[in-house]
Amino acid sequence: MDKNQGNDIRRMFDGIAPRYDFLNRLLSFGIDCWWRRKAVLWLDVKPGERLLDMASGTADIALQAARRYPEGGVIVAADLSPAMLKIARQKIHRAGHRERICPVIASCEEIPFPDGAFDAAIIAFGIRNVSDRRRGLEELCRVLRPGGRLLVLEFSTPTNRLFRPIYHFYFQNFLPWLAGFFSSRAAYHYLPRSVADFPTADRFRLLMEEAGLENIVQVPLTFGIVTIHCGFRGK
Repeated sequence: MDKNQGNDIRRMFDGIAPRYDFLNRLLSFGIDCWWRRKAVLWLDVKPGERLLDMASGTADIALQAARRYPEGGVIVAADLSPAMLKIARQKIHRAGHRERICPVIASCEEIPFPDGAFDAAIIAFGIRNVSDRRRGLEELCRVLRPGGRLLVLEFSTPTNRLFRPIYHFYFQNFLPWLAGFFSSRAAYHYLPRSVADFPTADRFRLLMEEAGLENIVQVPLTFGIVTIHCGFRGK
């Protein structure tokens, strides 16, 4: 990751951390909870399996996984933002999962774990913020065991011609305006820009394949507002 860009991203998320969970629910009308539950179901964590939740933020995915798979192994909740992880630790403590979920400060381009350390990995709404996505995907693939699975949950641009103008108006105009009353308006202007700049599904599939992932499945959710991208590390 470019150091300056990485610092900018970290500072942005540090700044919005106190209102992050509230705004996720408000701005998505609560649908973000369903998206995360769907992604966690796709992970299909087996007893004892180790999970990496990269770009964990306030640990919503890690906590969902801990509840959904009580017999699973250790869950590492990694994020670049100390302020996000501070809130994550509080939530993990309240949920009684301190022995199972381990918060770690880390960037996706430099994951501080050895090859094959995890059986599964997930990055939800985070790969957009990785400046070197190829490197980030390579790192996520590297820390998976052979045959291990990676799930990416990310915003995408709807293809439906009738729904797309409504989506663009809400995402590019109303969402930043509303978010500005509670948090940083600049951060929520960054959100639609980052989604617009994100690769198409076909291009992202190619990036996953180039990183060493196979048998990739892509599933759009909610008219294509978000997409699940799932692949397996080659053996």
